[in-house]
Amino acid sequence: MSKALTIKDIAKLSGFSTGTVSRVLNNHPDLSPETKEKIEKIIEDHNYQPNVNAKQLKKTISSNIVIIVKGYGNILFADLLEQVQGNLSKKREEASVIFIDENQNEVMRAYQMLLEKKPKGFIFLGGNLENFRADFKRISVPCVLLTSDASELSFDNLSSFTTNDVSGAASAIQYLLENNHRRIGIVGGTEDSQITQNRVKSCIGVLKSHRIRFEDDYYEDSRFSMEGGYASTIKLLKRHSDISAIFAVSDTIAVGAIAAIRDSGKRVPEDISIIGFDGICVGHFIYPRLATIHQDTQELAKRGVDDLLLRIAYHGYGIHEEIPYQLIKGASIKKI
Repeated sequence: MSKALTIKDIAKLSGFSTGTVSRVLNNHPDLSPETKEKIEKIIEDHNYQPNVNAKQLKKTISSNIVIIVKGYGNILFADLLEQVQGNLSKKREEASVIFIDENQNEVMRAYQMLLEKKPKGFIFLGGNLENFRADFKRISVPCVLLTSDASELSFDNLSSFTTNDVSGAASAIQYLLENNHRRIGIVGGTEDSQITQNRVKSCIGVLKSHRIRFEDDYYEDSRFSMEGGYASTIKLLKRHSDISAIFAVSDTIAVGAIAAIRDSGKRVPEDISIIGFDGICVGHFIYPRLATIHQDTQELAKRGVDDLLLRIAYHGYGIHEEIPYQLIKGASIKKI
């Protein structure tokens, strides 16, 4: 078995100092593009993996990483949590998991944990940027935010990995329009959610670009749960029984919406088409199979965990990346 490469080996192969290699690994901004590109190519060509456990080789790793899950009923986060825990396990890392209500302040909960347990890092599954903007300065350890884009914030110890909510939602509405739907309702998450705001505004923008007026009462907010999706869709259909299609801000909401449509005496997709957002596993096994915008939770989790452990080991700067999405043309859409 060949010996694993070290930072010194990468430095020797690239012709740069170990300090320069370290700055590339830490996403340091004061590097020329040429230097960064050359070192990154060597890292990729040799499949270099930083040894995040080097300082703890003499003992079994007992990680103090905390995962904070925002919301109890969001199936996407259940899938993402499983992926995150799996990636941590592969690195011989353990983590504690805390669930909070979607209306609670996840940053202040992290700050409380920081004072009590002194963890070495946090992974947030979901988050409200206003909470980060107001309170994240209290957090001193490396953190990762998954599914929300924190690139507009200027915190060196915060990375984010997300799907492009604006583009994804636009693709969903465009698909409904391609199937000749014009009377479109939206069932969204809570109004203070950045994800909800981005997706709903994007939908309305696409409709306006096609000269389709969207009235406010064609939107109904909802908690990110099947129960929330059900209750909100019932309200929406009572106001507008002529709706031909619904965009649900998440698949979890969409599953509840489908039940509500049926309980209202209508059929999916014969009477009302529906498309969701997330690509959760459940959507593949309900009838009809759900059309959706699929988020790559496997890649989101992998990038998030790798980045966090790298910065815990080498004290690097946070980065912000978008993970590509895919439009899944399920059987829940009918062309009219």
